[in-house]
Amino acid sequence: MCLCVCGFMVLEENNLPIFQFREEHLPGSGIYFDVLDILFSAHSKYQKIEVLQTISYGKILLVDEKVMLTERDEFVYHEMLTHVPLSLSDKIKEILIIGGGDGGSARECLKHKNVRRVKQVEIDEMVVEVSKKFFPTLSSSFSDPRFELCICDGINFVRQTSEKFDLVIVDSTDPIGPAVGLFETDFFKDVKRILNSDGILVFQLESPWCHLDFIKEISKKIKEIFPIFKNYLAFIPTYPSGMWSFGFASISIDPLMELSDKACIEGLRYYTPEIHKASFALPKFFKNSLSDV
Repeated sequence: MCLCVCGFMVLEENNLPIFQFREEHLPGSGIYFDVLDILFSAHSKYQKIEVLQTISYGKILLVDEKVMLTERDEFVYHEMLTHVPLSLSDKIKEILIIGGGDGGSARECLKHKNVRRVKQVEIDEMVVEVSKKFFPTLSSSFSDPRFELCICDGINFVRQTSEKFDLVIVDSTDPIGPAVGLFETDFFKDVKRILNSDGILVFQLESPWCHLDFIKEISKKIKEIFPIFKNYLAFIPTYPSGMWSFGFASISIDPLMELSDKACIEGLRYYTPEIHKASFALPKFFKNSLSDV
């Protein structure tokens, strides 16, 4: 039996779990999921990848035993990573996504008719194949003729490419393993080089409650490279603390500029023009911690 909650089908309690998956966010605290089945579990060349069927959040994707996405709340992360920059200009034609092998960011980008091409560079082919099999609502973007997939190292690609882009999205895992280099100064400098004159970079930037020192470190690096940089927030229930941050960097575009009348794509579930502006209003503790960077 299933129960519909906020448009999502939640399995009722008579579906007995086989175990609880727990992810610790801070010492002594975290999140747990009652798991009905292990749908997939394997090691790629880079990381351990798992798909679990849970009672309340549907299928969840784990990488190295960390929650990457759930069927129930993935739309928040993907909408806020993509529509914040895309709603600022209808001149964004060429997009590069580093990571994001599940396809969710590409799906959101391709909702904008002005987008001519989305090039996705994903290091781990297994993530792509797992998404195709278990998360078709995310990977549907892979069949769009404007979508191009390159299975290769994003750091090397950005360092070596002569292509130019209007928007670069870094949809990475936490800064461990193959994702560490995506938060280094040299990588950010390479991204700036491949951006057009009005280019934008956005990237996920962890939780202010759990990773504040890391956010400060990366924010300082970015401010030394890009003329414009701002932090913004979204509420994602299954990420550490629920409060998740993103970074917005640009050569010339202020993310708080007046949005166009066509800014909001129909059918979204989290992003709105009002949310766009509000997401840059940081809680005082967070704003104060960034005042010296």
